[in-house]
Amino acid sequence: MQIGERVYKYLEEKGMSQAEFVSKTGISQSTVSDWKRKGNNPSADKIMIICEVLGVSPYQLLTGSEGKSNSRKQVDYVAVDKDSKEYMLIETYQELSDNAREELEEFMENLKGTNEK
Repeated sequence: MQIGERVYKYLEEKGMSQAEFVSKTGISQSTVSDWKRKGNNPSADKIMIICEVLGVSPYQLLTGSEGKSNSRKQVDYVAVDKDSKEYMLIETYQELSDNAREELEEFMENLKGTNEK
């Protein structure tokens, strides 16, 4: 499932209209419509505001998953500067295939595990 499709899924789950979403995010109506009609995805610079408005984490929006464990710590999400490495990582992540994303997520989990030892 594409990110744009997930946005619509979360809109439906939350009972939020597309017009209300557009109003709260400041993203143009035509851009939001293109996510559905053309199968486009939101640009990386819109991810955080989308997550804030929909009440989901970037992980949920990007992967469609709640996470592998309920024991995950709560993280406060902040806006990411377009010139930062974090922004580049999010943008690159969006361009990956589903399989590549899964591999990256596994790698990151493994990397996190080695740092905790």
